[in-house]
Amino acid sequence: MNDSQPVAAAEVPSVVGRYRVIPLIREGAMSNEHSAVADASVQQQLKLPGTLVEDWHDRAIARLGELVASRRGLRVFLDTCTKCGACTDKCHYFLGTHDARNMPVARQDLLRSVYRRYFTFAGRFFPWLVGARKLDKALLQDWYNYFHQCSECRRCTVFCPKGIDTSEVTMAGREILASVGLGQQYSQEIITKVNSIGNNLGMKAPALAHVLESLEEDILEETGVPVRLPLDDPDADMLVVTPSADFFAEPHVDGLIGYAKVLHQSGIRWTFSSAASEAANFALFTGQHDHMRDIALRIRNAAVELNVSRLVIGECGHAWRVAYSFLDALVGPMNFLEAAHPRAQHICELTHELLESGVIRLDAERNRGKVVTYHDSCNVARGAGMGNIKGGQFTIPRELLVASVPQVIDMSRDTTHQRTFCCGGGGGLLTDDLMNVRIKGALPRAQALREVVTSHQVTHLVAICAICKTQLSAVLPHHDLANVQVTSLHQLVGDALLLDGNKANT
Repeated sequence: MNDSQPVAAAEVPSVVGRYRVIPLIREGAMSNEHSAVADASVQQQLKLPGTLVEDWHDRAIARLGELVASRRGLRVFLDTCTKCGACTDKCHYFLGTHDARNMPVARQDLLRSVYRRYFTFAGRFFPWLVGARKLDKALLQDWYNYFHQCSECRRCTVFCPKGIDTSEVTMAGREILASVGLGQQYSQEIITKVNSIGNNLGMKAPALAHVLESLEEDILEETGVPVRLPLDDPDADMLVVTPSADFFAEPHVDGLIGYAKVLHQSGIRWTFSSAASEAANFALFTGQHDHMRDIALRIRNAAVELNVSRLVIGECGHAWRVAYSFLDALVGPMNFLEAAHPRAQHICELTHELLESGVIRLDAERNRGKVVTYHDSCNVARGAGMGNIKGGQFTIPRELLVASVPQVIDMSRDTTHQRTFCCGGGGGLLTDDLMNVRIKGALPRAQALREVVTSHQVTHLVAICAICKTQLSAVLPHHDLANVQVTSLHQLVGDALLLDGNKANT
């Protein structure tokens, strides 16, 4: 693998201008950009080859055949593309990098061309007619580079007349790469940590307990109210599972404090689990279904062990997608949950229910001076719902914001809701190796944000995804938006909440 190129000032795309302009193509502009290949020890912990195997070609083709045979959707996506061009300008990475291979159709064709060569009649006998290609090392390198320049955000799918899901093609490509010894270090290492310890950080139970105790002291000092953040409470009725970023870093930790304040005020007996303290499931990004199941099973087992009757997921986009769309299929029916809440809930759902029922009260004046806009995170917007109403994933967070902040301004509608642009760091791209890709991929979101900053003096950008918050905090300064504060939704909710000192979770 070639070394990735450093980010030079001249390489950062200008935030000035409209994202709707299709850029001039720069062939191969990102061909040398890649993340580190997984160490042999990391791969082997996941029962995958430690290095590129000698028979990589035959194994890759065999695995591709297994995937198209077992995943009907993947085969349909590979067979039905007509290259109509509807997706061409819908990918934030293409808009930011100008590299034609970051067009969704072109990235898919890296795999589709091989599929056609080995698994279709026309591709075997008339490859030049259908763009079929043999798999060689140069193409394998392109697979690795460009399948890790896709955040699996599925925005292109919204515009595809055939409904082709590019993320499924990306996941298949990554799975095949890992199966021949070319896994990605960032995502694979995270999966090993959550498997062995219970969270992506590798934070053991004593360290986690210490963090939670420190936060309790901070909240008490700030509010005078004894708000608990319990761990492994055997008498809890509710298990809360949140991204591990919430335990240690800004702006995530302020959202965690917001959860605790809401749950304190609700009077619900709740707890975290040291065995399953991580909501995020990076195996969704790698395409390894067995790894995704194992991570999800930790959460189910922890809930059963603690004998809880409710399960709540914190502010994490892909954790919520897995919980909402796949949890029952991965680990069986969650039949131990109470009848009133028979599936996992998002923390926003819970808070909204408490607000609607009058259990909690919010005073927006406590956030006076803040002008807020909301970033719809991809996996929430396009991969999950929320509440029992259509489009709840869009309305519920916004209603919480309106109740918490005096002024909420939406960005342009073609950059929000189901058409939201990705933050540029999802899908396993949140690694320093890919910072150049991340900065450029954030361009469309930065341009839409700049419009409301200019027109309405927006001061805060709110997201309910740990990756979005980390990514946007890192890249917005590169787009001259350093003065916009990236914020957890539950930080604003927690700041607006009217707390009662007599409702401690004891």
